[in-house]
Amino acid sequence: MINIAIDGFMGSGKSTLAKGLSKKLNFKVLDTGAIFRAIACAYDKKGQDEVDEDLLKSIIDKIVVKVVFIGDEQHVFVDDEDYTSELRSEKISSLASKISAKSFVREKYLDIARDFAKNNDCIMEGRDIGTVVMPNADVKFFLTAGESQRAKRRFDELVNKGVAVDFDNVLKDLKERDYRDSHRDIAPLKPAEDAITIDNADMTLEETVDYCYDIIINKINK
Repeated sequence: MINIAIDGFMGSGKSTLAKGLSKKLNFKVLDTGAIFRAIACAYDKKGQDEVDEDLLKSIIDKIVVKVVFIGDEQHVFVDDEDYTSELRSEKISSLASKISAKSFVREKYLDIARDFAKNNDCIMEGRDIGTVVMPNADVKFFLTAGESQRAKRRFDELVNKGVAVDFDNVLKDLKERDYRDSHRDIAPLKPAEDAITIDNADMTLEETVDYCYDIIINKINK
């Protein structure tokens, strides 16, 4: 199987690159965040408002989480129940953020993600894919761009969704997120030693896709 890892800062175009490459290569893109959300759903079914670590551990030890593609759409099953339609609620998003910091939850996630990579030609994007999740990926990219360029992309994205935002606040949030991601204790954001770093500040997202696609094809042909 061929595995592609994409890491990078917020607003660097990771998701767009992953989707663009998947269309060109016919590879699957694993939404890694959906795994944490599915685990959060399983915990939420227990009716607990706060995170009880002992209960969470007992759930983690027992549940079976599977990622299945139905057509082009990713579905996540927990103990044969499809939780996909429940993953995007605000409650589950908040709970997933809380539990994802737990080391034993992360170990479960790593097992699921790595098993998926073993069985699929796939692309994963995030902040520690090339360094931790898929250290043996065939090609690793690390995307970056200046803070202002990335904040502008994020600002435009939110505006296009009809969200009322202030650019200065978007830039402030981006800087804070960059710092947290780069300084967290577990798997901080950094390029893998063998990653190809791409500053796409002066590239369109389409140009970034084409550039990375050519690198992958050359690697596969060798």
